Amino acid sequence: MRAVDIIIKKRDKQELTSQEIEFFIKGFTNGEIPDYQASSFAMAVLLNGMTPFETADLTLAMARSGQVLDLSKVVDIAVDKHSSGGVGDKTSISVMPMVAACGLPVGKMSGRGLGFSGGTLDKLESIPGYRVDLTTDEFKQQLKEKGIVLTGQSLDLAPADGKMYALRDVTGTVPSMPLIASSIMCKKIASGANAIVLDVKTGLGAFMQTLEEARELGNLMVDIGRLAGRKTVALLSDMNQPLGSAVGNSLEVIEAIELLRGRAPKDYYEHCLHVTAHVLLLGQRAKDLEEGRAMAQKSIDDGSALETFRVLVQAQGGDVSYVDDMSKYTRAKYVEVLNAPRSGFISQVHARIVGEASVVLGAGRAKKSDSVDHAVGFLIHKKVGDKVQAGEPLFEIHANDEAKIDRSAQGSTLGAQL
Repeated sequence: MRAVDIIIKKRDKQELTSQEIEFFIKGFTNGEIPDYQASSFAMAVLLNGMTPFETADLTLAMARSGQVLDLSKVVDIAVDKHSSGGVGDKTSISVMPMVAACGLPVGKMSGRGLGFSGGTLDKLESIPGYRVDLTTDEFKQQLKEKGIVLTGQSLDLAPADGKMYALRDVTGTVPSMPLIASSIMCKKIASGANAIVLDVKTGLGAFMQTLEEARELGNLMVDIGRLAGRKTVALLSDMNQPLGSAVGNSLEVIEAIELLRGRAPKDYYEHCLHVTAHVLLLGQRAKDLEEGRAMAQKSIDDGSALETFRVLVQAQGGDVSYVDDMSKYTRAKYVEVLNAPRSGFISQVHARIVGEASVVLGAGRAKKSDSVDHAVGFLIHKKVGDKVQAGEPLFEIHANDEAKIDRSAQGSTLGAQL
């Protein structure tokens, strides 16, 4: 077999065999197939799609490209939660401590930002010292001892996906159904999760912009999970407007910690309770969603979720004082408030436009080698349906480069409609 023949076959809309997919992923992982051919393969998949069988084969090939964890000797049941990506989606940072505080171990490997969608790792690195590069052994030990891990994908778990994940962001191949499904599920399979809750975003600020696309992705990932012997459930959630008020790395971490103190925007608070309830139900700690929701609320009310987050940060080398004192986070040099030009009701806060404007500020990556500025981003003061008076604040722009304020202001203003 040759890589170019496999690319041509997919270019011509033919179905690849399990052997061809395994050959390509193995060669890409060990460096025999270069980045430019993997990029061509990804583009062919984006344009022509994959059958469910091809997608399952791709998922398993990427999972088998490295070590596949067996956590049965570490915890009785290992659960994971994953979001398909959105704007202002800091859900994992709040939900994981809530779940662990309810007695259900959670071991999660997260990714970095893709395009306009922020990454959990970039956000957590707002906390000085927080390690996102735990080894497999460290992952297992921390899960056993602390009951919670939130780290990056280790180099020996699904390394093919780690390489492909980085290429997709800079080659225009992020919004591909098979690539999204296989990327998400191969990490879950490789990291040893027995039960997986998938938060599939849909709307203007999601890769799946229609409900039909989101349902297709959810069903595809549930099928992959079933074939791999994992209990899997997919939730469909709105991403037409940003989730919560904060968009930007440290701003989102602050909002996530505030939720653990019981203070957060209503949409974000409700979403976290709902997701946590599903995780607790799937992980056999709650008998139904109502009990799971009550357990989640109790973990906030009694402070156990916040304390669990402190345990997580400390275990991974982070400065716990940043959990206790939010004023310690580095702030942007410039804060500009955009006010409503007239009175009315907010009919739209376009999540994608806000997300793209945040990348202009430096909160995300325009290319693979870019670093992120943890301090910059937006605070959104008005959401869809809110009444607003002329002169009231709509957005706050947090910037470190004065020249970028006008560009981001133009984008974010276009994203809000009265």
